[in-house]
Parts: sequence; structure tokens; C-alpha cells
Amino acid sequence: MADRAWDQHRRAVERLGSSYRAIPPGEPVRLAKQTTNLFRARAASSAPGLDVSGLTGVIEVDPHPAEGPPVAEVQGMCTYEDLVDATLPYGLIPLVVPQLRTITLGGAVTGLGIESTSFRNGLPHESVLEMDVFTGAGEVVTVRPGDELFDAFPNSYGSLGYATRLRIELEPVPPYVALRHVRFDDPGLLAKTIEEITRSGEHEGARVDGLDGVAFAPGEYYLTLARWTDRAGEVSDYTGQQVYYRSIQQRDSDLLTIYDYLWRWDTDWFWCSGAFGAQHPVLRRLWPASKRRSDVYMRLLGLDRKLGIADRLDRRAGRPLRERVVQDIEVPADRLPEFLDWFDAEIGMRPVWLCPLVSRGSTGGRGWTAYPLEPGATYVNVGFWGTVHVGPDAVNAPRNRAIEAKVHDLGGHKSLYSEAFYDPETFDRLYNGPALAAVKRRHDPDDRLTTLYDKAVRSR
Repeated sequence: MADRAWDQHRRAVERLGSSYRAIPPGEPVRLAKQTTNLFRARAASSAPGLDVSGLTGVIEVDPHPAEGPPVAEVQGMCTYEDLVDATLPYGLIPLVVPQLRTITLGGAVTGLGIESTSFRNGLPHESVLEMDVFTGAGEVVTVRPGDELFDAFPNSYGSLGYATRLRIELEPVPPYVALRHVRFDDPGLLAKTIEEITRSGEHEGARVDGLDGVAFAPGEYYLTLARWTDRAGEVSDYTGQQVYYRSIQQRDSDLLTIYDYLWRWDTDWFWCSGAFGAQHPVLRRLWPASKRRSDVYMRLLGLDRKLGIADRLDRRAGRPLRERVVQDIEVPADRLPEFLDWFDAEIGMRPVWLCPLVSRGSTGGRGWTAYPLEPGATYVNVGFWGTVHVGPDAVNAPRNRAIEAKVHDLGGHKSLYSEAFYDPETFDRLYNGPALAAVKRRHDPDDRLTTLYDKAVRSR
């Protein structure tokens, strides 16, 4: 079976190369991919794209390699849903499994990803042992940690090429996850506890395997402490009538299967499914469980954008124009209280997600070229996704611009999967533009791939 899978992979890479050569010289190169987890516009194009249709699977899982930890060989467009389905029968999962089922491994590596294991395992690209990258020059280059292209790839969003194959480290897991929801009234104590857990790997003498949280309101913060366990018991099911995020406020402890824990946020797109009525008890009974998932909500969101449904309803009701505020940012843990207080006063959007992370860094303890987190330092990812009524000035994105300024005043960073509003000079300073451009010149000498600034800010 493995030989057949490798043969299929080679043929898929050959088709990818053929599709590249079919694009006229001088034309920009982009993926022929209809789905996305990005929240920024993408330039429309009728030009043919790269054929990645054969790069969506798991090539091989090796639970017992001759040396080192368990590994998987995975194609770049494989979703984490399919990846987990391939590894979990072996009692293994990727070191970091981002929250949404249809995020691809290649997308999480080139565009960053995070989840509750990030306080001990870092970010998805930090568990990649080897990677094949299809570059703007139409070549497949094999790279490893410490190589220039490898270290520049995270946060490059396709501006340096596309991952076709990744060898990733896996970790063993038992069948169940025991949860403890701990409430905090003081953001300072919340931040201090996060730092203590990331340093010790435990809380009050109990091991912590996964750590994230929710800020529901000023003075109402929760950390969810997850512990892998073999101990069976009555498990909760949040794929039916119950909604996971509400349970955090309603109970002190819980038990989930490992599978349901990994996808606990996907069923209701964190809490954003409420915008479509999916949390209303009556509609929820009528809404097929198989359709309560993030990719369905994404399609509904796309329909709303296309038809302008929310804007029309606001105008009819006399409500001010909305500004879409969909962002994930990272701030140093000790600056989290300051950010939350500012966010409450200036933005006023709740709930928000909290996810601690500690970057492992690249070979030799270096940071990553295009996303310069300090290796070993504790950051907290703050995720907020929704809209704010701001009136006519909404078209100028005042709230998003204020968030960008505040985050970087606090020594933090902002992910680029959503809209960004930086001028070129600021962007280059924050995301190491000159170093990224130098790598691009070497691997894309004819400038066939769109630059990171053009992708992230100009939506080209």
C-alpha cells in the first residue's frame, strides 16, 4: 500500500508541474483551489492555476520508525480532518491540530496554525521534519529545519511556493480527554497562571496536556485544562443539541473522546454559528449534524458577502454600518491583561479565544524569518471574530487599524489570514520583508508568485 501511495504522489507532483508549464510565461502562478479558510478577499482570476487535486492525502504513517518519534508523510493539501482520520487508528495525532477540520497541513505551515497543545508543542511548522516545496521557478526543493527556504516558509502564505509533501512528527494519545474549566476574575492572575502552566506543564499537581481559554466578559475568564487519559466514563457530545463553548461556563469538569476534543470548536465555528441561527434550539434540531461544521458556515458567510444580506438588514433597521473584525493576534503573556482591558474599552467584542503558545524556534534557537516570535517566550493568541457597528467610517477599518497598532505597541504579532492594513514600510519592519524578499528572489527569480504584502494587504 505504501509503495502505491508513493507512486500516486509522484504522479500528482508531475501533474502539478505540467499545470505550471501550461501557465503562460509572465502570468502569475496561483493555486487552482476553490475552498479557503482565509478571511481576506482573494483577487478573482480566470487564468489557469496549479493543479493540486492529487495532493490531498496521507502517503504513509510510520508509528515505529527505526529512529526518532512516530511520523507521517503527508501531502500539502491534506486536511487535518483526513490527517487525523489516518493517524488516530494508531493512537497518534499531529503535535498541533488546528481547530477547523478543513485547514490543510500545507496551509497551517505556510500560514500558521495554533491549538491547545501549542503551549508545549509550538506551532504546526515546528513539528515538520522535512518538506518538499514547489517554488515559483517550477522546481520541487526538499528543505529541512535550518535551511533558508524552510525557515522563511512559515507565514509566507504561498509567496515562496507551496508544500507538496511534509514529514511531520506525531505524538501518542489515549482515547479520552478530561477537562477542567477554571474561572478567573482577575486578568493578571489569569496571565500568571498561564505562565506557570507553560513553565511546569501542570496545575495544582495535575498534568496539563492541552491549554486554552475563553474571555466571556470583563472579569469572567476561563482556562480549560485538558489531560489525556485512558480512564473511560460518561462522555459529553457537543455535536448534537449541546454547544461546547457554553459548557465552559456551566460545568467545572468534563470528559470527551480525543476525537471530539480535537474538533470541539469546529461544530459551532467556536461561537460564530450563532450568526446563522445554528444555536437556536429549534433550528438546531432541524439542521443536520453533518452540516454543522466550519466549512458549511464559511460558505454561508460567502453567500452573505456576495448578497450583502447583513448590510441590507442593518440599513432597514437603521443600524450603523458594520466593520468586520476577524483577527488572531499574539501578545506576550505578561501584556495580556493590558490588551484585554484595552480591547474591552475600545472594541467591545466578546467572547474572545485565548490560546497560549511557546515557539520552539528553528535550528540553533533562531526565530522564524517572517514571523519573529521569541523562541521560548510565552505568548497568548487572542482570537476574535465578528463585526462592530461603527457607522460610515467602517469602510476605513478604524477598529482593525487600532488593533494592529496596539498589538505591536505591546510587542506582539498579528496573523495574516484575515484583512491587514499596514503601509509597506511598517509591514516590512514587522514581518522581516527584506529577508523574505531575498529568499523569494533566489527561488522565484521571475517573480511568478505574488508577494506576501500583495497577498495580505492588497488582496492580489
